[in-house]
Amino acid sequence: MQDNHIKKSCCVPAMARDSAGEAAAQAGTTGLATGTGAAGGHEIVRLPPGHYRIGSESPEAHRADAEGPVRHVTLDAFSIMTTTVTNREFARFVSATRYVTDAERYGWSFVFSLFVPARARRLIRSGQVPGVPWWVPLKTACWRHPEGRGSHVAARPDHPVVHVSWHDACAYAAWAGGRLPREAEWEAAARGGHDDDRLYPWGNELTPQGQHLCNIWQGVFPDIDLGEDGFRGTAPVKSFPPNTLGLYEVVGNVWEWCTDTWSTDPARPDLPPVKSSPGRPAGQADTTTEHVIRGGSFLCHASYCNRYRLSARTRTTADSSTSHIGFRCVFDR
Repeated sequence: MQDNHIKKSCCVPAMARDSAGEAAAQAGTTGLATGTGAAGGHEIVRLPPGHYRIGSESPEAHRADAEGPVRHVTLDAFSIMTTTVTNREFARFVSATRYVTDAERYGWSFVFSLFVPARARRLIRSGQVPGVPWWVPLKTACWRHPEGRGSHVAARPDHPVVHVSWHDACAYAAWAGGRLPREAEWEAAARGGHDDDRLYPWGNELTPQGQHLCNIWQGVFPDIDLGEDGFRGTAPVKSFPPNTLGLYEVVGNVWEWCTDTWSTDPARPDLPPVKSSPGRPAGQADTTTEHVIRGGSFLCHASYCNRYRLSARTRTTADSSTSHIGFRCVFDR
């Protein structure tokens, strides 16, 4: 893989798969999930229909990402998972459906360089992400093996599942009887019903009284993570206090897929058609459409991206997978 096969998108690399990898993937399993899960298997909270504030005009907001303007949107009632989908839950889905993720079909995924074990260094593919060399394409990295061969999720069943693409997240959501959240729904739920311009679910101070309330990077990015919040890498769900609606880790820990395609048009609709689907037709792969991700991750740091805020947003391509992107589902019933 050459440099032009991997693209930078803020703090999230995009796959831009090469033609050989794409052909191999299309020749394999389509990734279409069959069977039906149950929303009752997850903890969910219900948001009533109404008007919700989203967006920010704070000095910390990234104008290029179109975080603003502040606006009120009208939402129908919906339910949302209190946590991101865990490794245990995703394993149950795979067991029931024999689903194969994009990363497994392509044979590699992106891993943050500091987390690649020495024994796995030989599995790094050639090529770097322009401008963000701390992301490496690692052969064998996938949801089961977050740092490649030799690592396994058996030791972290309650951690968020990672190395899942937008396609994979849609497939799980459909199996569970739900869908991915619209961006406006995600932010309304993450704000916990608060109608102010707070930066974080708990207010405007990142560490009130010195208390760490989310899993982000402390130290010197990208070389030293002090782990002052108790974690280096992902944290188990429910490691930090929930917001006022009962949602955990809506900022930090892992980025979360939304159904929306990316747009920076200030007039963009806040309720686009729901595009989540249980998979994609055999022989077809969406490798160019960028979808919104929200919430930031354990890799966020003020010196680089500062996107662990409620209004922060970025994007990556539908088939991209990394060690810091997960998802949670919403349900219309």
